[in-house]
Amino acid sequence: SQALTDDTALVEYLQSHYLNNEDGGIWTIANGETALMNNVESKVVIKDDISYKYYFLKQQEGVTNSPTVADSVLTTYTGMLLDSTVFDSSSNLTWFSLTDVIDGWSYGFTNFKGGNRIVNEDESFYYENVGEGFLFIPSGLAYGNFPQNLIPQNSPLVFKFTLNDVNNSDHDNDG
Repeated sequence: SQALTDDTALVEYLQSHYLNNEDGGIWTIANGETALMNNVESKVVIKDDISYKYYFLKQQEGVTNSPTVADSVLTTYTGMLLDSTVFDSSSNLTWFSLTDVIDGWSYGFTNFKGGNRIVNEDESFYYENVGEGFLFIPSGLAYGNFPQNLIPQNSPLVFKFTLNDVNNSDHDNDG
């Protein structure tokens, strides 16, 4: 029943909010703006015999390769509750193994691609044409009924992120 409750909450959120292209933020519809629901895609993940639907919005798909659920990603991100409370954020590039994060990230990032790494003469670098977007994740693919600091139990989550690079893993060493 929580999966259905979360999906209802996510759909209501996506129908009542829009992406503000000026500041990149998500705002409540006030003047007939286009609802997020009109621009998102969704996928279903079955976990413990329960179907969970997550949604994603591609601002940019990226240009290199997509990660699998076993790979690592280099990302920046902001995590929010549906009431816009920010519970975590990193503007610094950070590597995450998709085997060590919430399932919503593991599956959600597979819909995007990394960017091109540009190396300067002084060996510093940056990324361009990165994957960029939002993930809208039900609690069953997040922390479920286990509260985490600012995240109450059974909370659907929203993540804004960039996918800068992908490190393909070979956990079983089969090449």
